[in-house]
Amino acid sequence: MVDPKNKAEEKSLIETLRTSENPGIAFAREIIWVVAVVAGIALVLYLASGTWPAVVTIESESMEPHMNVGDLVFVVDEDRYGALQTWQTGRDTGYMKFDDFGDVLIYSPNGAEGSLIPGLGGGIHPIIHRAMGTTEGGTGIPMYYYLFPGQSSPTSYLPVTIENNYWVLEDGTIVARIENGVIIPDKGNITPDSGYIVTSNQISKNGGYLTKGDNNVRSDQGSYLSRMELGVIQPVKPEWIVGKALFAIPLIGYIPLNIIPVAIILILVMVGWEYYQRKKSGESGEKQAKKRK
Repeated sequence: MVDPKNKAEEKSLIETLRTSENPGIAFAREIIWVVAVVAGIALVLYLASGTWPAVVTIESESMEPHMNVGDLVFVVDEDRYGALQTWQTGRDTGYMKFDDFGDVLIYSPNGAEGSLIPGLGGGIHPIIHRAMGTTEGGTGIPMYYYLFPGQSSPTSYLPVTIENNYWVLEDGTIVARIENGVIIPDKGNITPDSGYIVTSNQISKNGGYLTKGDNNVRSDQGSYLSRMELGVIQPVKPEWIVGKALFAIPLIGYIPLNIIPVAIILILVMVGWEYYQRKKSGESGEKQAKKRK
């Protein structure tokens, strides 16, 4: 049985929080309101996307010109609104996303954990790159190269072999040479229409997706992470996938990129607004008191 006295006290506390002009209580009320709104938006985003985080921010130029720094990207589960497609399958079906074939994946490299919000915590942030193809474990990692990054998009990726430090097509055409570890294209034999697939001497530990930034010369897998303890980037396992990019809104992503200063500014604005309202209310009360006199 509910004690009427306790119920009255509970109601009184809620009513006090809702109507009090005490600066501390008023500030707490504003914070609770902001948290409730943010939680409601987060719930709606999760229900719509089927994954979390439901939005991420582009932090680098690796996907230009199709995705830019500061874009806020809406993320959905990899199989929501259609099965995930790679560049290779997208070329065959005509499926395009962000002005090129295939879906753009958001994934945690090698399953590494880290802060999903820039500025909060360490670790490795998820990578946002296009799914190019798939590979099996225990084989040399196929690496996608495009020698005109950011300028165009290829219509095909051609397999090449490395012979005496030369990239050689199946028909014997030399498309590039390797000099001191640097790839030097043969300008007479390459065009922006073609990219190339080179089998790395790095052996994949597992099967999965191969990914590449549209503005990068080479794909991710087979290269080293900046955090060397994580080693070579491996093909992306399904469980490492956060989701796929559905659409992007320009510039809005600068807010989460600078989340800490933005939060400080919002709190200062809230405090300033509360102070202004109290001062205005006090001046109004003084005027009414003078009129009564």
